[in-house]
Amino acid sequence: MGIAIEEENHYGFRLSDELILLRDQIRRFMREEVKPIEDTLPHDAIGCGREDRIRLRAMAEAMGLTRLTVPEEYGGNPVSAMARAVIAEESSKCRLGGYAPALGAFGGGPPNIIWGGTPDQIERYGIPCVEGKMRAFVAITEPTGGSDPRNNISTRAERDGDEWVLNGRKMWITGAEGADFGILFARTRDGTAEAPPEITAFIVEPTFFGINFNEIKVIRALSPYEIILENCRVPVGNVLGTVGQGFGVAQSWLVDARIPYAAGCIGMAQEALDMACGWVKQRPTRDGMLADKQAIQWMIADSEVELRAARMLVYDAASKVDAGQSGKVDASICKLYGTETAGRVVDRAIQMFGGMGVAQEMPLERWYRELRVKRIGEGPSEVHRMVIARDKLRNTNGGVYFS
Repeated sequence: MGIAIEEENHYGFRLSDELILLRDQIRRFMREEVKPIEDTLPHDAIGCGREDRIRLRAMAEAMGLTRLTVPEEYGGNPVSAMARAVIAEESSKCRLGGYAPALGAFGGGPPNIIWGGTPDQIERYGIPCVEGKMRAFVAITEPTGGSDPRNNISTRAERDGDEWVLNGRKMWITGAEGADFGILFARTRDGTAEAPPEITAFIVEPTFFGINFNEIKVIRALSPYEIILENCRVPVGNVLGTVGQGFGVAQSWLVDARIPYAAGCIGMAQEALDMACGWVKQRPTRDGMLADKQAIQWMIADSEVELRAARMLVYDAASKVDAGQSGKVDASICKLYGTETAGRVVDRAIQMFGGMGVAQEMPLERWYRELRVKRIGEGPSEVHRMVIARDKLRNTNGGVYFS
């Protein structure tokens, strides 16, 4: 199943020998450990049983593939952005890929932004997440929209002595069910003509007074939640970072997450295309195999070209982050193109399989639903187009013939 080093140019980007070994190690793990468990689960399962989860996590721990975004001083095994992209792509090549890559074997750890907290916050919330004793969520989006969080966040926080009082609603919050705490963003000062609104990040717990959760059924198996805040009281010590600087905290977290997010989508789509190629080569028609048909070959060609391009964009963004450059626009480019490409590729794979493509004995229809959500999560496609266009307009004078 491994790919020799000299074949790596097939993907248009030369990975290091170490990353190739890492990729092949994860492929073996997925084939030999994850898939046999996944084959026993219901089609829309969102995880495996406790015993299997513990065993997989122990194996991942032994391979040094857990706590990948946790600083070393807190017990982590931090890896490069490029390594995280490789891991995300390979670990998403399973039926639960969109919800629980590798059945959660490589998961764990809090949102990265917690490491910008105080020593007390890290001790109370960050370390227990690393140890697997706590789980967290991040709440930005609201009913008024999440595409422009700085201006659309209407949830308000007002200081009252040693507490902040929060009122408002958050929507489409993944992972809120059963979480031990969350990082929630609220407005602490309205904007003016000269300055945008101030947004502050708060660490909230489900046991705090005035906070309630409602499940929202959606197209995929994993439900997001609505969070209702009615005079929710949060201790002053639970402000994450500086009051009024929460938008910067959110931006750093979002940029860091978008590269592996796109890579995971590419992983599902690549597996779908490979499955379809295997199918059409053995599917007979009246005058030859299905693979002999030009219509099928064009679908395969378009999918392969788009996936190679999407992967290169992910690798390019990751390499810039690893070089210490700003990855905001590059992350938007790979998230936009990666999620939209993956949706098209899985759609073509379903078409090539015909009726079997939408059968629940296959993972394709589940990936199709998940990838539809991926075009909205981590910022919808339209917002990323806006970010990319604004950057291009700001940094381009008009070329040689018009300036």
